[in-house]
Amino acid sequence: MSTLMWLIIASGVLAIVYGIWAVRSILAADAGNEKMQEIAAAIQEGASAYLSRQYRTIAIVGVAIAALVAYFLGLKVALGFVIGAALSGLAGYVGMLVSVRANVRTTQAASTSLAAGLSMAFKSGAVTGMLVAGLALLSVAVYFSILVDGFNLDPDSRQVIDAWSTGFGASLISIFARLGGGIFTKGADVGGDLVGKVEAGIPEDDPRNPATIADNVGDNVGDCAGMAADLFETYAVTIVATMVLSSIFFTADTMVMMMYPLAIGATCIVTSIIGTFFVRLGSSNSIMGALYKGFIASAVLSLIALYFVTDAVIGLETQRNIEDQVFNGLDLYLCGFIGLVITGLIIWITEYYTGVTYRPVKSVAAASETGHGTNVIKGWRFQWKPRHCRH
Repeated sequence: MSTLMWLIIASGVLAIVYGIWAVRSILAADAGNEKMQEIAAAIQEGASAYLSRQYRTIAIVGVAIAALVAYFLGLKVALGFVIGAALSGLAGYVGMLVSVRANVRTTQAASTSLAAGLSMAFKSGAVTGMLVAGLALLSVAVYFSILVDGFNLDPDSRQVIDAWSTGFGASLISIFARLGGGIFTKGADVGGDLVGKVEAGIPEDDPRNPATIADNVGDNVGDCAGMAADLFETYAVTIVATMVLSSIFFTADTMVMMMYPLAIGATCIVTSIIGTFFVRLGSSNSIMGALYKGFIASAVLSLIALYFVTDAVIGLETQRNIEDQVFNGLDLYLCGFIGLVITGLIIWITEYYTGVTYRPVKSVAAASETGHGTNVIKGWRFQWKPRHCRH
C-alpha cells in the first residue's frame, strides 16, 4: 500500500476521531430541566424504536439482494455492496443517536445565549457530516486497496470496477431511510395538526399531543438518519464514478489518476475540520455570518492545500490527453476552484430566497396577510423569477 493511500485512510480516521470528540463534548453539556429531559427521552425512545424496526426490514431486503449479487456477479461485488450498506446505515444510526440527544442540549444552551445555542447545534450537525465523509472515504479507499493489493488485481480491470458496488449498498439504505422517515414524519405532522389543533384544540407542537412526539421522531429519523444515508451515497458514488472514469480514459497512468479523487476527499476532510473552529457568532449575532466564516475558511484552506496536493500527486505542468484533448494538472485544479466558487454561489442564492432579511421572504410574508391565495401566488412567482424575470 502506497504512502498516499495511508494518508488518505488517515484522513478518514481523523474525521471519525473528530466525530467522537464532538459527541463527547455534546453529551457532557447540560441537558436542561426535568421536563425537558422527559420530552427528549420520549423522542429518543421513539426514534430508536422506529430506526431499529426500519433497519431490521432493510437487513432482510439487503441480505436477499446481496445473495443475488453474489450469485450473479460474484462475492467481491457482494462484499462491496454489504460494506456500502453497513457503513451508510452506521453513519445514519449514529447521526440519529446524536441528534436526539443534542436537541435538548441545544435548547438549554440557547436559553443562556445565542452563541452557545449555535455552537451546540453546529457541533451536533458536524458529527454526522464528518462521520459521513470519513466512513464513505474509508469504504472506498480501503476496499480499493483490498482489491488491488490484497487480490492483486489491476486497478483498471473489470473485476475492480464491478466490485465497486459500495454506492449501490448505500443507495439501499438511502431509499428506506429518506423515504420512510419522510412519509412517517409527514403523516404524524398532518395527523397531529388535524386531531390536536382542529379537534382537541391543543396548540401546535404541544408535547401533550402524542402526534407531536411522533412528528419529532420522524424529523430525526428522516432528516438526520435519512439525510446521512443520502449524503453517504452521494459522496461515495461521486468518488467511485470519478475513479471509474479515470480508469477508462487514462490508460497510461491509471493508478495515479484514480488516486487523485481520493486525495481530494482526504484533503477536504482536513480543511473542513479546521473550518469548523471558525464558526463563531460575531457582534452582529448573524448565524449565517458565522456559517460563512466556516465555509470561507474551509474553502480558502482547500484551495491552498489542493494546489500542492495536485502538484504532488499528478503534477501541475504534466500534460495528459484524452484523444485530441490536451490538459495538465493545473487545469484539473481549476476545476476544483470553479466547484468551490459555485458552491459559495449556491449557498448565497439559497440564503437570498429563504432568509428573513431579504425581499423574497418579506414579500411572501406580506402577501400572506391577505389570504392563502396571495401567499401561494407570491411564492410561486419567486420560484420562477430567477429563470424568467429580472430582479
